[in-house]
Amino acid sequence: MAINKVVDSFDEAVADVFDGAVILIGGFGPSNGTPSYLIRALVKKGTKNLTIVANTPGMGRAARPAPGAPPPRMIRKTPPNFDNGGLLIQNFQVGKAITAFPGNAPPGGGSPLHDQYRAGTLAVEVTSQGTLAERIRAARAGIPAFYTPTGPGTRMEKGKEVREFNGRPYVLEHAIIADYAFVRAYRGDQRGNLVYQGTSRNFNATMAGAAKVTIAEIDELVPVGSINPETVVTPGIYVQRVVPRPADWKKGA
Repeated sequence: MAINKVVDSFDEAVADVFDGAVILIGGFGPSNGTPSYLIRALVKKGTKNLTIVANTPGMGRAARPAPGAPPPRMIRKTPPNFDNGGLLIQNFQVGKAITAFPGNAPPGGGSPLHDQYRAGTLAVEVTSQGTLAERIRAARAGIPAFYTPTGPGTRMEKGKEVREFNGRPYVLEHAIIADYAFVRAYRGDQRGNLVYQGTSRNFNATMAGAAKVTIAEIDELVPVGSINPETVVTPGIYVQRVVPRPADWKKGA
């Protein structure tokens, strides 16, 4: 039986994302690997009170200066078609962000995350990068919690259980149970088999399958059977929806 997981549009792909959902957002930072079209579609949909989980949520979009005004002190340049989870924060759709790197407030002004955190309208949970990845991986493996040697004796252990194993303290960390995972892949087929490119593999590959619904934004849709099985990183069993980027996405938008 043929299995076709390709949906017609990014709007359709995120149509059932509900208020209060927990969403894993792939990508490592300002590089190719961020599911930016899915993020834009969710901004358009306007879903509220989200919890987003990302290595770094990003800075959103820099505001355009008014006509005749001097340029901002910090100009953020990004690759073509790059929008990040910070755009959701900027649009006041996020109630909580779980991240390893919340970013630096730019000189002369804040970022959406920093500004809303200071205003008390956004909760931010910071965790170490490796622990974040493991909390996501544990969810995919069905492991509810685990002990890690990262964090004992620091503020990272505050409010958490600490136990000693073999003479060394370990902190109990809980898996992150998510409703959706937005991931970005280099190539994918109709069945959801995915391969990645460069640094985009790290969090995208970890997040795929770690949520109830994984939606894959792919740079190139290829026929079933054209991907060497030995190179598949994410098997299609972990993916529920596939959405190809527009053919001209590299031209920017």
